Amino acid sequence: MRMLVLGHGKTGKLVAEVATERGHGVHVLDAKENPRGAALTAPFVAGFDVVIDFTTPEAVLTNLRACLAVGAKVVVGTTGWYQQLNDMTSLAIRKDAALLHGTNYSIGVQVMLQLAKQMTDSLKKYGYDFKIEETHHTQKLDAPSGTAVSIQQAMNAAGEVPIESIREGDVAGIHIAEAISAGDKLSLRHEAFGRRGFAEGAVRAAEWLSTRKGVYDFRDIFTQI
Repeated sequence: MRMLVLGHGKTGKLVAEVATERGHGVHVLDAKENPRGAALTAPFVAGFDVVIDFTTPEAVLTNLRACLAVGAKVVVGTTGWYQQLNDMTSLAIRKDAALLHGTNYSIGVQVMLQLAKQMTDSLKKYGYDFKIEETHHTQKLDAPSGTAVSIQQAMNAAGEVPIESIREGDVAGIHIAEAISAGDKLSLRHEAFGRRGFAEGAVRAAEWLSTRKGVYDFRDIFTQI
């Protein structure tokens, strides 16, 4: 399979490495080669089976519009653009394209989302308070993280759970969800040791998407990959 990777940052590089290890042909475009999506012409995009975007919140929407408009299959690992999700969904459907989005492509995080929902549903009636804390590297542009927002949504039985965002060092990602009462505290913690888990999940998602059309959330398909 031929994969186009948009973004040559730390995660984008790992995505390319993992895709190559899994036997795929890979072409990488960095920001200098793709100013404002200019490289994503219809003939160029048609040469690839799947596009994987790990760019920035500023670049991702331009890339999505260019790729989806020509019916491409796109996996998006970039966060910070979800206010336009409905528009991108409509575009993908109109153009008979495929879009798979996710705030986190780690399998462990997907399980954490399920556990966070269960924790909140079970403890809300007993008077527990809930909170979320997320820590990432200083280069991460969006705060709170998309993953923290997904955890918040999973805990919606408790209303809008507050999120504390911390930016320090080169932390790949730590997410903590807590339920606290006068008598005890229950914590769910996920810590990424690096970005490889995200890259592996994104490549597996691209393999899954390569035979499909429509719009999907990674949390809905991760058990199938």
